[in-house]
Amino acid sequence: MKKMTWFSGALALAVLTTASLASAADHRDSPATIADPAADINDVYGWVEGGKMILAMTVFPVADMNLKFSDKIQYVLHTESAAGFGMAGTKTNIIATFDATQKIQLWVGDKGYVTGDASATAGLTSEDGKIKVFAGLRSDPFFFNLEGFLDAVSTVTTVAAMNPPVLMFDPSGCPNVDAATSAVLVDMLQSTQMGAGPAVDFFGMLNTLAIVIEVDKALLTGGGNFVNVWASTNMAGG
Repeated sequence: MKKMTWFSGALALAVLTTASLASAADHRDSPATIADPAADINDVYGWVEGGKMILAMTVFPVADMNLKFSDKIQYVLHTESAAGFGMAGTKTNIIATFDATQKIQLWVGDKGYVTGDASATAGLTSEDGKIKVFAGLRSDPFFFNLEGFLDAVSTVTTVAAMNPPVLMFDPSGCPNVDAATSAVLVDMLQSTQMGAGPAVDFFGMLNTLAIVIEVDKALLTGGGNFVNVWASTNMAGG
């Protein structure tokens, strides 16, 4: 079982600034992945705070307090630092594993290691202070207005089925939408009840398992200050 999530080839962080933020989302998967929810990646997040990079991976949709990270899976944040976007760079894998008691082992390439109980709110810090990790249950941070999205989908589907056709499509298959129609659809995406009510976060009451890592930027920028990040979960030995 292997699950990988990508965002435009990678989640990209320009670490020259202190406010860079990117995220990648994935909440619908194949039956094989859904059958192994501890390996099911929801989202990948990354941002920069001063000399630190913070990376997060969430797994196990709709988690509860009784759920645990698998002791048979490697949770991996892959990074590649380069001088610019699309350029070859230096790869550093951040690998986390758990035992049956939820004790974590975390490697940042060959540059750092920490092990122990990372479930406390303050997290677990390496002896040299360059790595900090939290692993445990958290509220799902991803925001999605499901009702508004479904309203917009229903509207477009209805219009697309009209005969004679109302929508005109360009050569790539995308509908040509005028400004007024676009404004209506955007309003639906930002609201509920066909535009009459405020947006509601579908994930607002749901939890997930999160691995959140704070790393000294220097450990991940050997190839340059532009860092691509993607994640995978891998069956141990597979």
